[in-house]
Amino acid sequence: MDIFDKINELYDKRRQVELGGGDERIEKQHAKGKMTARERIDYLLDEGSFVELNPFIETRASDFGMNSNSAKGEGVVTGYGKINGKPIYLFAQDFTVYGGALGEMHGKKIAAVMDLAAKNGFPFIGLNDSGGARIQEGVSSLDGYGQVFYRNSIYSGVIPQISVIMGPSAGGAVYSPAITDFVIMVEKTSQMFITGPKVIETVTGEKISSEDLGGASIHNSKSGNAHFKSASEEEALDLVKKLIDYLPANYKERSERKENETSDELRPDLTDVVPFHAVRPYDVKKVIDQVVDLDSFFEVQQDFAKNVVVGFARIKGETVGLVCNQPKYMAGGLDIDSSDKASRFIRFCDAFNIPLITFEDVTGFFPGVKQEHGGIIRHGAKILYAYSEATVPKITVITRKAFGGAYVALNSKSIGADIVYAWPNAEIAVMGPEGAANIIFAKEIAESDEPEKLRQEKIDTYREKFANPYVAAGLGMVDDVIDPRETRMKLIQALEMLSNKQEERPNKKHGNIPL
Repeated sequence: MDIFDKINELYDKRRQVELGGGDERIEKQHAKGKMTARERIDYLLDEGSFVELNPFIETRASDFGMNSNSAKGEGVVTGYGKINGKPIYLFAQDFTVYGGALGEMHGKKIAAVMDLAAKNGFPFIGLNDSGGARIQEGVSSLDGYGQVFYRNSIYSGVIPQISVIMGPSAGGAVYSPAITDFVIMVEKTSQMFITGPKVIETVTGEKISSEDLGGASIHNSKSGNAHFKSASEEEALDLVKKLIDYLPANYKERSERKENETSDELRPDLTDVVPFHAVRPYDVKKVIDQVVDLDSFFEVQQDFAKNVVVGFARIKGETVGLVCNQPKYMAGGLDIDSSDKASRFIRFCDAFNIPLITFEDVTGFFPGVKQEHGGIIRHGAKILYAYSEATVPKITVITRKAFGGAYVALNSKSIGADIVYAWPNAEIAVMGPEGAANIIFAKEIAESDEPEKLRQEKIDTYREKFANPYVAAGLGMVDDVIDPRETRMKLIQALEMLSNKQEERPNKKHGNIPL
């Protein structure tokens, strides 16, 4: 046998690995409307950029017929490549091999490529499609999961981590995506749950389908476990490409500045978008569109906790993170879910050097027995913690209302905001003028011959004396009261001024956020 025979043998082995579970199983995958692991990689990465790692790893297990059922590649494809010219590392579970089930060597294969991603400082992407733990390998499969979970945790905040759920993800398998920064799900074909419908029915008697239990819509709108959903696998992978474009490679770098031709002139429409009357709803996304670069807003978790809007955008080509009250829902008040949503997004932006801009129009934390018993104190405190902890540039624009503890929590000067702007119609106070007047002047109003007339007079007096932006500006709590039409220009100036911001926190192992 000469060298060419050996080379031919190598290519034969590679073809076996690339075939995965074989043609029949590949056809079954396609019949479900799903791509194979390698097809997903080919679609996601720049053409010709993928380099595979550890293709010949195989299971060491021999019990329960594992040898006779052996398939090459160990049920997962790992390697590195580029997305829009940016290097990334990834794994793609191969459902055609052992149903993508994770065993000892499967886990070690993923762990090895995660280590390389962290050492080199590039984003890591997981394409999940797995039946769960490989039962035939017993406790070794659980150790494989642990290898992955550990790296998800220690590399959190070091490199961006993105999970795409492209099939089942059950039991222990869901915890890896849960630790990562962003989770993308495909409607109809992807599910996440700790225990499946059959187990739930056996234990609790509840009957529910896999889709209703842990489908894309449920996790995007109800549980908040996912950040994006898509109608197809291609659309899910396109979301990954779009997301990567806004992110830096690692915590030491900043996002790439993009050329833009958006005008920096006045935005006259902003005077019409926000109603002067404090209780009338409006869509904060219309404010965002007027301020950021054209078509650059990329919303995160748009179906979950809609009373707060978060997402990435660009201002003068620079990536920023936006946290905005949404008066269209719950008057923009903060509840348990929106507190969690905002806090996690704030901490991601801070970890990866993305400036934070807050558009504030908040009546307060949402009242009610359910909220109080559900832990609104603990959850609301997360926002305070996240903003206080963040050292990236932090800018707030108060567009209308800023009342009570919610005013403090939403990036006020007292918890570290670098710049706070207020529009001239802003009301900044302990509570709204109506509520304040009813408390302060309760006796006087009750004894009046014309209580409604006197109440309105007291409301107007309180608004004039305490609930306007000039009181806060006079105390240095607002840096400037600005013309709404100048908001984009003011943000550009502030971002430029803060571009070299350096801020240290007390040396410690880590803080203890109220989880």
